[in-house]
Amino acid sequence: MSEPTFAKGLEGVIADESKVCYIDGAKGLLSYRGYEISDLAKNSNFGETAWLLLFGRLPKQSELDEFNQRLVAGRKLDPSIVGALKALPKTTHPMVALQAGVAVHGGLNPVEGGPSEANVNRAIEMIAIFPSIVAAWARIRAGKEVVDPRDDLGHGQNFLYMLNNEVPDEETGHIFDVCLILHMEHSFNASTFAGRVVASTLAPLDASLAAAVGALYGPLHGGANEGVLNMLEDVPSAEEAPAWLDNALENKVKIMGMGHRVYRAKDPRSLVLEGYLKRLSEKKGDSFNYDRLKAIEKRMAEVMEEKGKQIYPNVDFFSGSLYRLLGIEVSEFTSIFAIARVVGWVSHIIEQWEDNRIFRPKALYTGERDLSWKPINER
Repeated sequence: MSEPTFAKGLEGVIADESKVCYIDGAKGLLSYRGYEISDLAKNSNFGETAWLLLFGRLPKQSELDEFNQRLVAGRKLDPSIVGALKALPKTTHPMVALQAGVAVHGGLNPVEGGPSEANVNRAIEMIAIFPSIVAAWARIRAGKEVVDPRDDLGHGQNFLYMLNNEVPDEETGHIFDVCLILHMEHSFNASTFAGRVVASTLAPLDASLAAAVGALYGPLHGGANEGVLNMLEDVPSAEEAPAWLDNALENKVKIMGMGHRVYRAKDPRSLVLEGYLKRLSEKKGDSFNYDRLKAIEKRMAEVMEEKGKQIYPNVDFFSGSLYRLLGIEVSEFTSIFAIARVVGWVSHIIEQWEDNRIFRPKALYTGERDLSWKPINER
């Protein structure tokens, strides 16, 4: 038997089969269960797209109504979770708080890992509870009272209400729902793969999701949109953005939000987010970030064209500025990502359990061999 091919970071390695998501990086195509992301962003809503990912087809009206009712019923946090969050130091990063909240939830009516109706129900419960944990911690660390969810608000509207204690209008709620749809799923990314690996051991769903949250926390994965906003702090204006970019490239500074590991065309999610950022910027009379981002994008295209290359904005380039206009702090961005991606995580975990095999890759050993042990007084 020949030795397996070594691929650093598992690049190009097919680790399993999946029906959840398809990506064609060369064409800039992303689809959930066969439906292109642009169609879902234009025509669908949070509940319908979540159902699609979890169950593999678009729901009937009665199914969607029941699903949405279950999401509403699952929003309220158990007091033990609120208590655990209040016990955390106020300096705790929102992703650490989310991971802790998910872990505590795992102690409430524990469900064993593996294929079962109970775990499908648990998956729906987790989709409902993620926004409540994120909003609760944002309030707690700001020294404010936790805002209970409302039954009469949509998924996105309710989260923004719990976060800011103000009911956003329906258009704002819809924009946030679309943001969540765009971030729901992206095949075997690092956090999804981490969740599937843990799930393959038949660990409980909550434990698998806690692992996925930990993977998303990293700045090379979910933390990238924070980096775009931090980058913009160094760009004085749209007029000065081209000179700033030239200087940054000359000094080999990484331009956050540009380029993608998978896409070789413009990230289809960034196209939708760009439109909503422009729309919300005009509505709120604040286009400062939008104008600077577009100036950076334009100059980057010119520079890359001169070099015979193509680098496009990814999903993180516009999303952070959009979140800021929605009243979300920069430090919360990655946990907002998790509110959406939990749908993809649970969908993949349920799929993993349908035909499970524990992940057990090999490592290419490069250390010492044939060493002789010496007594401690001779070393």
